[in-house]
Amino acid sequence: MVKFSKKPLILAFICILAGCKKSENKTEIDPAVIGQVTMQMTDVMVHDVTNPPLGARFFAYTCLAGYEVVAQNDAAYKTMHGVLNEFPEITKPAVAEYSYQLASVIAMLETAKKMQPSGVLLQKFQDKLIDSCRTIGFTDEVIAGSQEYGLAVSKQILKYAKSDKYNRTSNFPRYEPTGKAGDWYPTPPGYFPPVEPYFKTIRPFTLDSSSQFRPDEPVAFSEDKNSAFFNLMKQNYDDTNQPEHNVIAAFWDCNPFALENKGHLLVGMKKISPGSHWMGITDIACRQAKTDFSKTLLINTSVTIGLMDGFMACWDEKYRSNRIRPETAIRKYIDPTWKPFLQTPPFPEYLSGHSVISTASAVILTHYFGDNYAYTDTVEERFNLKARKFDSFLAAAQESGMSRFYGGIHFMDAIENGQKQGVQVGEWVVKTLKK
Repeated sequence: MVKFSKKPLILAFICILAGCKKSENKTEIDPAVIGQVTMQMTDVMVHDVTNPPLGARFFAYTCLAGYEVVAQNDAAYKTMHGVLNEFPEITKPAVAEYSYQLASVIAMLETAKKMQPSGVLLQKFQDKLIDSCRTIGFTDEVIAGSQEYGLAVSKQILKYAKSDKYNRTSNFPRYEPTGKAGDWYPTPPGYFPPVEPYFKTIRPFTLDSSSQFRPDEPVAFSEDKNSAFFNLMKQNYDDTNQPEHNVIAAFWDCNPFALENKGHLLVGMKKISPGSHWMGITDIACRQAKTDFSKTLLINTSVTIGLMDGFMACWDEKYRSNRIRPETAIRKYIDPTWKPFLQTPPFPEYLSGHSVISTASAVILTHYFGDNYAYTDTVEERFNLKARKFDSFLAAAQESGMSRFYGGIHFMDAIENGQKQGVQVGEWVVKTLKK
């Protein structure tokens, strides 16, 4: 069982207490609290071993709940009704006294608590948030009104979430490997079953369907040593044990399913998902730019929408092409002793999910912060990985895509075409949200 770190939680409320301020007889909440909520959600995802597409879904509905409260109270921001697919009109509750910022955070937490399997673990964070607000001057009436407001909006968002029909996917037939040459097959050491084979069937947020940005077909599988596919395998086989490549691969690993041999036991490693990593980057960018509460929540919500639709577009292709992983192919056709630097995650190879969602996130963040927004990525420091500096979000996305090649878990065409799809999704999300 993963133990939650007390240090980030303590720092969160030091930040709240230091960052709250009186303005026109109102007490404002530090925008950094939004990043603290998504970080706490990430910890729950690590605890639950939440798969990457599902994690994106949790983030998206949680941020939408908070954003809709903002849209009802800040004239500069508009509702997602009429913008996102089937998004309902969110009724504003009749509450006399409230802080819309506190109500927004409460709406986020109430949504995450209900959607995440171990969401009850967020209650401690919520209790400390309320205590800190009371300490810096929120009245009991404002706190109670904010809680009522946030809960009312959360219930409406949860109803919208239920209508995406994700819950139906558990009733579909179990996905079984085909056994055909060139098709995906579970990989060691866990030999896990495929993750979310029916994710493409749920409702996207902005796409007209999960296949809207269908990529070019992958390089065709072939056992011919002179074929294009054999050349792809040789690229992976020849690029091994280069120290700088290994550093990059480890930094962007983000595999919640990783296992480590401990004698006769396989022990799960504490790792975040690709979506969680980009939520961390979003938090870093917003803090560095000192965006206000409303804009911070808009940016977080935009990124989560891109994550969700990006995973849907990618997963649509994964289970259509159903391509074999480098680990399986190279061991069978080149070297039976070969091992990738990273553990292979449990789903088909084409496209590279990290390439798609990283590029989509980078496009969205570039829209808000500009082309050459330099920052230091410290997201993985709490998992004992050194920070890395980037000159832009797109440079980070390019590196994250290449990390899959360096780690030996993706062929190059899956990365390059994944990045192309990520650009398409990111630009589409930005265009849609401009409405």
